[in-house]
Amino acid sequence: MKPKRSVFANLPAGLLYSVVILSLLSGCGASEAHMEGQQAAALPVLKLNAVPATTYREYSATLEGRTNVDIRPQVEGILDKIYVDEGAFVKAGQPLFKINDRVYTEVQSNANATLLAAKANLEKAQLEVDRLTPLVKNNVVGEVQLKTAQANYQAAKASVAQAQAQLGSAGINVGYTLITAPVSGYIGRIPYKVGALVGRAEPQPLTVLSDVNQMYAYFSMSEGDFLKFKNETAGGSLADKVKQLPQVELKLADNSIYSEKGKIETMEGQFDKTMGAISFRATFPNGAGLLRTGNTGKIRIPEQFSDAVVIPTEATYELQDKVMVFVVADSNKVTGVPITISGKSGNYYFVEKGVKSGQRIVYSGLDRLHDGTVIAPQQMSLDSLLKVRPL
Repeated sequence: MKPKRSVFANLPAGLLYSVVILSLLSGCGASEAHMEGQQAAALPVLKLNAVPATTYREYSATLEGRTNVDIRPQVEGILDKIYVDEGAFVKAGQPLFKINDRVYTEVQSNANATLLAAKANLEKAQLEVDRLTPLVKNNVVGEVQLKTAQANYQAAKASVAQAQAQLGSAGINVGYTLITAPVSGYIGRIPYKVGALVGRAEPQPLTVLSDVNQMYAYFSMSEGDFLKFKNETAGGSLADKVKQLPQVELKLADNSIYSEKGKIETMEGQFDKTMGAISFRATFPNGAGLLRTGNTGKIRIPEQFSDAVVIPTEATYELQDKVMVFVVADSNKVTGVPITISGKSGNYYFVEKGVKSGQRIVYSGLDRLHDGTVIAPQQMSLDSLLKVRPL
């Protein structure tokens, strides 16, 4: 019995070589596909849910007391006494500084003496008018003499008024030598010491007195944020829209949240051309005195979402200025999808577009993936993640 001949026996040598190479490549491809199927990465996958949430828009802010008064001397002189220390709390009317008053008390004494002399001259002029009046009636003296006496009386009367004004001015200057607090508040830095010559021409004030019972927080919105506020906030006018804004929070420099909530009260009438921003002012109560003028922080304006799609920030990556996620299809292949973020809270993004509730995304291991990669999904619970790390 003759052995069976191979189907390749009658093929030309060149064609036979090509068939062998194709067979080897096909075998390698199948082997690689098999290996790839075996090596599919086991990665955690989240199923997205829409949940009610609150996010915050944050803006850098600077704080000032409701009242900041530069305490300046109204008269020039040597600083004799400093009654307070830097950082002390004072009440309205409490003495702060004393300027040497010797020069001013002397001027006051001189003005008082001038007033006494003017009053004496007035009395003398009155006596002369009283003496001449009956003589004129009896035609003993001429009327011209009486009119002269009456004119002298009016001049003496004017001298008394002038002397009284000078005395009052001197008294005011004496009063200015004792400087008291115009409002209650905290004393700032005191750059002058006892013995220093101070006056109205000095560039630095004696100190700054801050009423910090209420604090003003000034912050600015970009033009884009302002348009969003204008279009999305209820109200007929901008003033009405400002009133409709919810209470705001203040994040301090150590990232802690100030215990009291504030209210946005006013906004400027125009944009700053150099910055392309418009300023707002929020007011915070400060009964405990924790906040001081010069503090910095961030204003946090809350924004409510009734059914926001929440994504952990670590489940995203950036590609050409876009925020992306890997969406897992039914075939367990992943595809990079750009998302539009409407807000952020802690370590979570709130997604406006790109993905929706019910889809699955890869939670971690993103650096090992590219479009079309097949993974072995390890299902995670978003609810469990939110319990461990709340919004």
